[in-house]
Amino acid sequence: MLALALAAPVHADEYSGAESAAEYAGAEIIVTGARTTYNNSQVNDGMAAQQTPLTSPLSLIDNLPGVSVQEGDTFGFDDWSTTVALRGFQTNLDEQQVGITIDGLPNGGSNYGGGAKANRYIDSMNIGTVNVSQGTSDIGSLSNEALGGTLDFVTSDPLEESRVRFSVSLGENDAQRFYVRYDTGQILGGMVQAWISASHQEATDWVNSSAENERDHIAAKFTTNGPVKLTGYISYDDTHEDNYQRLFSPAEFASDPDWDRLTAEWTSIPYVDQLYRKGWSTLRENFFTYLKAETSFAESIDVRAAAYFHKNAGRGDWVPPYIVDVIADGAGNPESELTGARTEGGSPLGRIYFFDANGVALSPDPACVSSITFPYGGAGPEYDPACYPAGAVGAQSYRHTHYGKERLGFTTDFSWETDFGGFENMLRGGIWYEDTTRREWRDWHKITDTRVGYDYDNPSYWTQYRRKYPQDTFKWFLQDEVQAGPVTASFGIKQFINHLERIDLLGDTADAKIKSKSDVLISGGIRFEPMDGLDFFAGYAENFKALGDEILERPLADIDSLQPETAENIEVGLRYNSGPIQASATYFNSKFDNRIIFLANNTDAGPDYLIGTNGTYFNAGGIDSEGFELVVNAAVAEGVNLFGSFTHIDAKYKGTGDPLVDAAVGITPGNRVTGIPKSMFALSADFERGPFRFGISGKYTGKRYVDIANSWQTDSYFLTDAYVGVRGDDISEMLEGLDFSLVVNNLTDESYLGGISGGGAWIGAPRTLVFTVTADF
Repeated sequence: MLALALAAPVHADEYSGAESAAEYAGAEIIVTGARTTYNNSQVNDGMAAQQTPLTSPLSLIDNLPGVSVQEGDTFGFDDWSTTVALRGFQTNLDEQQVGITIDGLPNGGSNYGGGAKANRYIDSMNIGTVNVSQGTSDIGSLSNEALGGTLDFVTSDPLEESRVRFSVSLGENDAQRFYVRYDTGQILGGMVQAWISASHQEATDWVNSSAENERDHIAAKFTTNGPVKLTGYISYDDTHEDNYQRLFSPAEFASDPDWDRLTAEWTSIPYVDQLYRKGWSTLRENFFTYLKAETSFAESIDVRAAAYFHKNAGRGDWVPPYIVDVIADGAGNPESELTGARTEGGSPLGRIYFFDANGVALSPDPACVSSITFPYGGAGPEYDPACYPAGAVGAQSYRHTHYGKERLGFTTDFSWETDFGGFENMLRGGIWYEDTTRREWRDWHKITDTRVGYDYDNPSYWTQYRRKYPQDTFKWFLQDEVQAGPVTASFGIKQFINHLERIDLLGDTADAKIKSKSDVLISGGIRFEPMDGLDFFAGYAENFKALGDEILERPLADIDSLQPETAENIEVGLRYNSGPIQASATYFNSKFDNRIIFLANNTDAGPDYLIGTNGTYFNAGGIDSEGFELVVNAAVAEGVNLFGSFTHIDAKYKGTGDPLVDAAVGITPGNRVTGIPKSMFALSADFERGPFRFGISGKYTGKRYVDIANSWQTDSYFLTDAYVGVRGDDISEMLEGLDFSLVVNNLTDESYLGGISGGGAWIGAPRTLVFTVTADF
């Protein structure tokens, strides 16, 4: 596929993503989608011009064909509400079917509980490009989740010339960002170049301005020249995000489309305060580093190797409207959970809703009818302070689910090119090994005094569970590619082997082991280039996702018959690249089998905060998806570029073959897949005149179903983004090195539902303005 390049005078591996769009605007337009036997597209600085430095790296790919990215706000300041769809495959709270890599290395999973998406690894101003491999993808992709393709986020290379860059962004919702980067230029006799950067950004939420979102990021990269080229990268990210909440009915959106039902004020009524936004939080620290080496032998053999280490730690917070009773104190006695006692493991005996001045649990007046109507349709008398004697104190917990992960991995691959006269041959192969240990534990803290606020006692009164999940992954692949004249054909095989354990550190539940071993998976393709600039291609690939450790989080779930998810992807298309016009068209067909779904113990009365051992996993049939993508990019005049893309997707559920099982898990074969629009299109225009630049883009997203029963369908919507910028150098010597830009996302302030997951939908972000000043020295 093609990517819009507002400005790209050089190929993706030759420019630095740290460069401003102004430095490239109005230059030659090039095709950045590689000529392969599978569909692919690439992001560069032209697309970055339509986003602000505050936005998440994921937002850069949203205009590409087949791609839909939804985030809780314009800045991507909430991993909980982030969803990514690539054709009929999705990554969201419930499912992870799209692979993500960082400079070609695996991200370790994109799930909320212990995973990390690209924004945890890369600062937005350090991005060189994003490679999107839809469908069949590259055989060497390093991901356990790439059922429907891979997103490879590439960090920018160090500049050859020394430079210091400062950037300041200010925007709505109290948004502010400060960034600095130093490029050394070539040092040590031109053998080494490096950069180091740091940034801080913060903002509140757009709903009721109660969130306290902050992010600090430090990163550095170096490259060397010589017979053995080395590349090293290191990053540290520390994030605090207060979440947005989903709506679970069209009536909620219709009654108030600007409120996600999380509250800004503490009411001292635990049942209401369970939706206090500052108590719905995501805290993460993410450390990642790698060292790569590549060299060549005999001018025909290239060898590459990399080692990497990743450490992720953090927690997710909720504020349940009760204290869990885990110690049998006897009637009329003070509750130990209220007086500092600590319990490790065990099962809950009940719940404490209110207590008296002596710490004795109280019961509501049995004749009392609660007057509480919010949230979840109202409360029973046990939650209503009016149903208790005067002086009763509300009991409430601050529940922390802690996540920790350490990964150590190694990968190596080779390519061997041989010229046999009549044809050229390339043999590729490689291996990948990763050792991972993820830890998870959940503890419950007493909120010190619900009459005052949400501060909590430390240490906790109960540790519900404490587990670790050792895991190792091994992949090998081999591919041969033959080129004879205008025809190139490839055939490859690969296999995944994954071992996973659950170890209960408290001994409350049995340990478990599972092994996921794929068949030898086949991929292949053919490419025909009858004339310069015209390229026909077709590809087929079998993909696989190993059983993940989230499946072992429910010890009472029966997983003996659970099978890993698999996918078969077919693509047929053409690309055209001739002077100022580039275009492509692709047909795709995907069959996703053994889809795993989880039935949680949520009810109309809200979430079950105690869930931790129960719930059920099923292989619930799968998904059939087919469609086509069209894209055209045209430089219609000097400094003027137009871009358009269109995607049609027909993604439907297929059943298990047993109507009783389908009914039990809520699957209706033939229903459309939730969160996937049938049609999308994007249009953009970019202009450059002297020191000034201006661009506007719009994207249409069709109607989508929110629930698998297809009883709730969102409206379609059209979002418009615009930017204007000016380079100071061309105006005055006093402004040399300065660049000014203003970006407006959702220019028309469209009201819509954005991300979809788990039968609910998040409200889309409103119009947001950000002004940025960048200074280079």
